[in-house]
Amino acid sequence: MVLEIADQYIQNTFLAEVNLKLEFAIYLYEKDILTLEQASKLAEKSYLDFQKELGDRSISIHYDEEELEKDLETLKFLDQA
Repeated sequence: MVLEIADQYIQNTFLAEVNLKLEFAIYLYEKDILTLEQASKLAEKSYLDFQKELGDRSISIHYDEEELEKDLETLKFLDQA
């Protein structure tokens, strides 16, 4: 999918394309529309760099029980390897 935004709107933001992608990704992450991984890819930042950007803006990381369970399963698997 391609999202087209008229130049006049972009020029009014004074943001470069990469910064606009970052702002959009953060917005979608905050609204719980994108996951952390999806938002970091949209922003064209590494997973850790995107987390740092969120931290710099005092935006908390979304971490629910399902993600905790997946992490615990991964740890169990790694412990057995």
